[in-house]
Amino acid sequence: MQKNSKLAIVIAGVVAIALVAFFVTRSGSDSTTDTSKASGNLEIFTWWASGGEAAGLEGMTTEFTTQNPDLTFVNASVAGAAGVNAKGVLVSRMEAGNPPDTFQAHAGAELSSYVKAGQLEDLTELYKAEGWDKVFPADLIKTITTDGKIYSVPVNIHRANVLWWNPAAAAKAGITKAPGSLDEMIADMEKFKKVGIDGIALAGQGDWAIAHLFDYVLLASMGAEKFNGLWNGGTPWDGPEVSKAIDYLTKILSYGNSSKSLDWPDAGKLVTSGKAGFFIMGDWASSQWQSEGLVLGTDYTWAPGPGTDGIYQWLSDSFTLPVGAPNRAAGLAWLKVCGSLAGQDAFNPKKGSIAVRTDSDPSKYDAYLQAAMKSWKVDTLVGSTVHGVNYGNAGMAALNSAVGKFYIGGAKDKAGFVAGLVAAYDADKA
Repeated sequence: MQKNSKLAIVIAGVVAIALVAFFVTRSGSDSTTDTSKASGNLEIFTWWASGGEAAGLEGMTTEFTTQNPDLTFVNASVAGAAGVNAKGVLVSRMEAGNPPDTFQAHAGAELSSYVKAGQLEDLTELYKAEGWDKVFPADLIKTITTDGKIYSVPVNIHRANVLWWNPAAAAKAGITKAPGSLDEMIADMEKFKKVGIDGIALAGQGDWAIAHLFDYVLLASMGAEKFNGLWNGGTPWDGPEVSKAIDYLTKILSYGNSSKSLDWPDAGKLVTSGKAGFFIMGDWASSQWQSEGLVLGTDYTWAPGPGTDGIYQWLSDSFTLPVGAPNRAAGLAWLKVCGSLAGQDAFNPKKGSIAVRTDSDPSKYDAYLQAAMKSWKVDTLVGSTVHGVNYGNAGMAALNSAVGKFYIGGAKDKAGFVAGLVAAYDADKA
């Protein structure tokens, strides 16, 4: 009889523990996602250090400190090269077992190396607890899910395939509307050249901006379906479609500025000052120019990249929770703000991007971003290779290197370029 009593007590205890765990989880106070007692420092690792990027981060930081008065924000930023410099430092820190509390990375394949190495926590339960599985686009969640698990919180959507130009310079060259194809863009660059203006602004520092241009040219020359085939094996890198894109790139590069070492903000200034005609760059360029006091629609304007109207080449900045984060609760608190409506609407209008959340308030955004919101909902979506959607870190590094070598070498070694592109694909699949 005594044994049965003891057994009943043990069973009752187990049931009680299970019920407590169930109701705690149901109430959203699960210890895996609870940040109610978070205090101390939050170390966040980014490459946002200036211009519209810094302004956007400041907007979300203000929201974070308002919601978390017991936490001190520490920005461990590494500037330059669209994150290339930062990624090198981050990889070293992660390998040394010295992770920050959270770090910035592009959503998509870029995170694959960290996931494979077991360096990121699964955030799927956080998505459910915060309701993000209901307010983030289903297709985006699918893209950032690996083996049924989600490892990052996207804070924005950027568009990569944007054509920028200076209306005054275009008028001087007799250009009255945006070109609709690569051939029309090249014809317009010739018009710029005839009035003493470089046809296109080129940013050669760090290789990535020329690779960004090439990624757009690939898309514009072969269309979305064949472009996607480059990443799933349907379109060969040594085939005729890529060869045609390289010919277009070679022609476009011939109209660019002579300096091959400009960072992208400096290349952008060539356009806004009337020294260069076109600029293919992501929509973060707009926030950079606005931070310099320029006015959208007056000092600069935009259109979808010629040949890609109706296609949205996207990328997304996101944040993670590293395994072994020194202040895990602080990292979680940051992620909650990243995914919140208040956080995204404080961040994106200044960053020059649109919110991930479908319930974002369009009135907080400028005319370009409102147009981007509409396009995001109806356009064909393809990923940006240079910004982490299609390739992981190894593939991106090899692609950037191949493009940079072709550009610095005067765009003469087509065979070598193709070999480099094939090698980049192989490196990503390794």
